[in-house]
Amino acid sequence: MLTSLIRICLSRSFKPFEFKNTYSNNLNFENEQDLGLYVHIPFCRSFCSFCPYCKVVYNEDLAKRYKIALIREIQMVGSQLKGEKRVTSLYFGGGTPALMADCLKDIIDCLNKYFIIQNGIGVELHPDDICQSTLKQLKTAGVTMVSIGIQSFNQQCLSALGRKDTGFLNRLQLVHRAGFEVVDVDLIFAIPTQTEEVLLQDIEIAFTNGATQISTYPFIDFTFANNTYKPLSEKEKKKMLKAIVDYCKKTGRERTSVWTFAKAKTGKYSSITRDSFLGFGVSATTLLRKEFKINTFSIEAYIDRICRNQLPTSLTLSFTLRQRAIYYLFWHAYSLLIDPNKFEKIIGYPLFKLYGFELWICERLGFMKKRNNRYYLTDRGAYYYHYVEQAYTTAYIDKMWRILRTTAFPEKIVLK
Repeated sequence: MLTSLIRICLSRSFKPFEFKNTYSNNLNFENEQDLGLYVHIPFCRSFCSFCPYCKVVYNEDLAKRYKIALIREIQMVGSQLKGEKRVTSLYFGGGTPALMADCLKDIIDCLNKYFIIQNGIGVELHPDDICQSTLKQLKTAGVTMVSIGIQSFNQQCLSALGRKDTGFLNRLQLVHRAGFEVVDVDLIFAIPTQTEEVLLQDIEIAFTNGATQISTYPFIDFTFANNTYKPLSEKEKKKMLKAIVDYCKKTGRERTSVWTFAKAKTGKYSSITRDSFLGFGVSATTLLRKEFKINTFSIEAYIDRICRNQLPTSLTLSFTLRQRAIYYLFWHAYSLLIDPNKFEKIIGYPLFKLYGFELWICERLGFMKKRNNRYYLTDRGAYYYHYVEQAYTTAYIDKMWRILRTTAFPEKIVLK
């Protein structure tokens, strides 16, 4: 209900977000500015019950076939360019990208034929995959940023998530000594049995032992996940998020988004807050000025499409002006800053003309403050964003991913 009301108010329409199985072998991205790249590696040694992302158990033969298809997809998209295109960054997510560490250099070399990557290459790491040889492979491939899915250093919390501590602290220290520019540590809050004391201890352990940034996500129970436990209440989540904010302020760490905090004067690891991006691989998404595309979640269907020289797009959303504006505002609010000049550059229409009343209301409610013609979310605004984001995840992402996990190319998905 909450997401529907927000959508209707901001889009000025009852029209839902309608993703259709329309197909095109071309992506109109050459004139996109601030374009990023994302590559999905879906393989895991085993599954974590809380993880909702597209993944399969690692199989060497399937991984080899997947690499061939992935490089071919990059070539199909890249060959549409007339020359090399500058992009902001490249991120590898999963799954567990380190399971294909020996392939990453070939994938990056292929991307470098078409794109000039300006602000670094990031890779997600499972703690169990961190060792000297893997870190050396990543450095050789050109990786400059890593994000480690530790979730907690506390064994009781990890048990609630179905995981074991296999020397997480030592592995984090190993990453620190490897000398990456950015080391992000993912932590989950509102885990069953977790206390504020345990959570803040996790944060300090991460920063003290090499993290330049922490990403703190609330425990969300997806309908298709296999969680034994349920998240703590929204009241407890609110208290824990406030405790994180207060602790990081007290200890001199900068809040860089609703859920991320970083040491001063360090780089950011963020694979989502980009104005446009190309996604490669199974389940990867592509965001352009007028379209949002999702690749099939089926690895076999993905490989089959590529073998037929067809892009593996499963669904496409063609944005209305206001729908694209909503998407922009949603993710820029997450990064705590809305810049009217940048909004107009991306959307092609002045922010104040579209949402002047809403901005006025948000200022009066204390959700944001205006400085130097920019809008900054306050801590109060960030909390309510946190609340809305969880509702969005439950109403939209959960539904979409649940369908795509079982249907390679659905006819359409309507999000109301």
